[in-house]
Amino acid sequence: MWKVGENVNVAVGMLVTRHSYEHDIIFRIKKIVGDTVVLHGEDLRLEADAPINDIRILPEDLLQERKEEMKDKEEYSYRLFRQDYQLMKEKKETEHEKNEPRNIQRFQLPVKVLHIDGDRLYLKKCIDLYQRLGLQVHGVYVQESELPLEIDHIIRKVQPEILVVTGHDSYSESKGSKKELSAYRNSKYFVETVRKARNWQPNLDQLIIFAGACQSHFESLIRSGANFASSPDRINIHALDPVYVVAKVAYTPFMEKVNVYDVLKNTLTGEKGLGGMETKGLFRTGLPYVETN
Repeated sequence: MWKVGENVNVAVGMLVTRHSYEHDIIFRIKKIVGDTVVLHGEDLRLEADAPINDIRILPEDLLQERKEEMKDKEEYSYRLFRQDYQLMKEKKETEHEKNEPRNIQRFQLPVKVLHIDGDRLYLKKCIDLYQRLGLQVHGVYVQESELPLEIDHIIRKVQPEILVVTGHDSYSESKGSKKELSAYRNSKYFVETVRKARNWQPNLDQLIIFAGACQSHFESLIRSGANFASSPDRINIHALDPVYVVAKVAYTPFMEKVNVYDVLKNTLTGEKGLGGMETKGLFRTGLPYVETN
């Protein structure tokens, strides 16, 4: 049986769904204000409000079933990316073998990633995936509304080659049309943050920027200077989608352009939720390899 919110003790951090939306998304309760709860998607970067009597608590067996389904989707995306990475690696090794002695060893320069997230739990999940993919990342938690105030200090301190600015967002029809930035919960903060970051480094190929969350104002983010952004069709995106975008750029050789479709095909959301422009890869190798010990 579904449990009705008004008949149970709801609390911050509890996993719930919304009855009026037919329990389509699992949320965490972020905040309770009177008879209203502020919700953050457990796997999707969506923020929403709901009356407390619309909240339902998932039965444990159904909760586990939903978690397993999402885990399977995440593992599928991971396997797809690893397959692509292996193909890129083999292609590069073949090119080197044609022109270099067989026993020569190369070194590679790690790409510096700065990931700023408005959700601590999402940030941890993303950092775990970055590490699993072999990428170095500097993760920072900043609330979305504080992003424009903090970006200058953080970016100058870290000096990244790739910047991710994400968190939660949503579009509200009652606040305006989809073209109006004011109709979005956090898009204006993402846009201003991207604009400030782009002032720091105007070259689109020297600072690669991903920005946005669920239902974000894609056009404004691209116009403000993002290489990749969400959400063209104003749909929800998965919490880990930014990581796969970053990984594709980080592992594409710097003499090659990143094919936008190839970036999107390994994400959990695809082209309806993510988009971008042609961008040069950042993967660099050199020689000879020298032992440091």
